[in-house]
Amino acid sequence: MHTERTTSGDRDDRSPYPRARDFGRFRVIVGAAIIAKGRVLACERAAPPEVAGKWEFPGGKVEQGETEIDALIRECDEELGVQVEVGERVGGDVRLAHGRAVLKVYTARLVGSAEPQALEHAELRWLGADEVESVAWLPADAPIVVALRPILRADAIGD
Repeated sequence: MHTERTTSGDRDDRSPYPRARDFGRFRVIVGAAIIAKGRVLACERAAPPEVAGKWEFPGGKVEQGETEIDALIRECDEELGVQVEVGERVGGDVRLAHGRAVLKVYTARLVGSAEPQALEHAELRWLGADEVESVAWLPADAPIVVALRPILRADAIGD
C-alpha cells in the first residue's frame, strides 16, 4: 500500500507519484486495469448519452492534492465498492480533451473479499486476453487494451 509523508513541497520525496497540481494546465485522469486470474475488469458506461454503451476502465480525475494512486483507490471504492492495490503503469499517456487532459492507466489487484459492483456503470465484465476485443472500448482506452494483452496472458499462466 502507498504511504506518504508530508513535506514542505507538493511532492513527497519518497513517492514516485506526482500530485495533481504537478501537472500544471493538464487535467490528469487515472484508470485501473483491475486484473484477476488472467482477466481484466471492463465497465460499460451508463452516461452521458454520447458514451453510453461504450466500455472503459474504472477511474476518474485526480483531485487537487491527491496522488494518482490515491485517486485510483478512491475512484475504485466510489465506482465499484472495492479496495485495490495499485501496481505498474500500463501503456503510455493518452491525450484527451483536445490535449487538455491525459489518461494514465495502472494495473491493480482487488484487496479483501469484496466483489466489484456496478455502482456507476451499466454492466461489468471480466475479459481475458482473447476476449478484450469483444466489447466497444472508448477510444482513449483502446491503446491500453493492446498493451494489456501480454500482461493478461502472463497472469493467466501464473494462476
